Amino acid sequence: MPRSPYEFTAGNTPDAPRSDLPELLTALAADLRRLGYTLDGVARLLGPSASAALNRDQTIPALLAAERAVREDEGAAALAAVVRLWLLAEPQKRETLDAALPGIRVRGLLELGLLQPVPGSGRLAAKADLRPYGWDANEDGSGGAELWVASDLAAHQQPGVLRHDHVLGIGQASTTLVQTTIRRHTERALDLGTGCGIQSFHLLHHCEHVTATDISERALAFTRFNILLNAEALAVDPARLEDRVSLRLGSLLDPVAGEEFGLVVSNPPFVITPRRPGEEAAEQFTYRDGGMPGDEIVSSLVRALPSVLAPAGTAQLLGNWEVPAGAEWQERPQSWAGPAVDAWFIQREQVSPEQYAETWLQDASESRDRQHYRDAYEAYLADFESRQVEGIGFGMVWLRRPVTGGQVAVSRFEEITYPIEQPIGPHLGAAVERSDWLAANDIEDAHLLVADDVTEERHQRPGAEHPGVILLRQGAGLRRTNLLSTELAGFVSACDGDLSAGQIAGALEALLGGSMGAVEDGPDGGFDAGNFRSALLADVENLVRDGFLIPAAD
Repeated sequence: MPRSPYEFTAGNTPDAPRSDLPELLTALAADLRRLGYTLDGVARLLGPSASAALNRDQTIPALLAAERAVREDEGAAALAAVVRLWLLAEPQKRETLDAALPGIRVRGLLELGLLQPVPGSGRLAAKADLRPYGWDANEDGSGGAELWVASDLAAHQQPGVLRHDHVLGIGQASTTLVQTTIRRHTERALDLGTGCGIQSFHLLHHCEHVTATDISERALAFTRFNILLNAEALAVDPARLEDRVSLRLGSLLDPVAGEEFGLVVSNPPFVITPRRPGEEAAEQFTYRDGGMPGDEIVSSLVRALPSVLAPAGTAQLLGNWEVPAGAEWQERPQSWAGPAVDAWFIQREQVSPEQYAETWLQDASESRDRQHYRDAYEAYLADFESRQVEGIGFGMVWLRRPVTGGQVAVSRFEEITYPIEQPIGPHLGAAVERSDWLAANDIEDAHLLVADDVTEERHQRPGAEHPGVILLRQGAGLRRTNLLSTELAGFVSACDGDLSAGQIAGALEALLGGSMGAVEDGPDGGFDAGNFRSALLADVENLVRDGFLIPAAD
């Protein structure tokens, strides 16, 4: 494959760790592994309460826990020093770090760009965040991994407002996309807006080749550093990185125009930020601001992504969308997804303009200067008011390009704000498979079973002969609840795989048609068998689509 003009090779990129020193990277990985600087190792050192506080960006409990661990066991001193250095941003003595990391030592860490001297103190501080990351084998179906991830220090680890080319580390949005992605073997995958490379790490476990793009040179430099630091765990040959990874510098889909991928994932810079006349790109926070007004970054991606998808290829991303006053949340997303593309949007929350402004001003530590905070807050509200925006939605997007000549099988726009099972990706994949099955099969002929995680609830008033409310509940996946009619409840109770859906519907039709309490919906007020059957089977299809009922194995 010819080299792309967007191809990026990081070496000594300013203010980013160096990835062109393989011996030092190997030494660092060996030291971290020997030290037990892993998710489990840090959790054991700090304990559950301090670990949970650290996940909320509260460092004091972790500092106290690390001090207590060293008092109780001197053997914990080395790991505690590294935790204090990189997770808690506490400067350390040179001799302490040399003892904790004897393979690379302070000299090597300085050369890699992971440390910086603290003037006048004789101590060294973290120049970047370097933390353990990983997942279990059963979390994504592609095998587990223990890795280390470098990124810029977060807001709680440093004073002042974040730099505008800040490279975000492992955050809630990135882990949400990891958990949402449907994992399947793919020859070519695209990580659009890679940041520090989190999505690429997972893609490399089930895809032959990954193209990672970003508009930021520093972000690509961090990604390259992280991939090469974890080369062994990611099955990458450092001397032949291009065999499995292509790093591309450029905006959105520009670096991959004319190419096709079986899977695209993106945690794009979707934050809606007020734009100012004459604004320079350097004034934007590149890790979150797409540089476009309103929600155009997400709308443009949804419209453009099918152009880089191979037939049956899929794309998954996170995004914000504006909800104008008087409109339903799904109206704008529905207008973005073309009629020839499978689309599934799930809105996970909706907030007011005020809540939105507060969230993102705090994210970049812009609340530390009172006047700046006031001016920026006012700009957010004025920007939303100019478009009559009443709310801002956040959620997950799945897109698929149908095979040539194929029909669209999925068109769903739904709001699910309650807790769901994580990772949700396997369940979303199963739901897509059920929709495809429904598009290819006649429900009349289907033999169905009640899914293993489904339970039924019946509620009735004291003394009543029949229940007034019948509910089906899912214990896994999207954890849906479905209100059933008596007829549909009777259908579900008969789904043991023996009779076909058509046979069960026929039996209910005969029962109700001959009953004194039959539904009177025919043209003469009598029982309309045709309408009953079609309405019942339409409800059955919805139960299959949502996973309450599943096709029995042949």
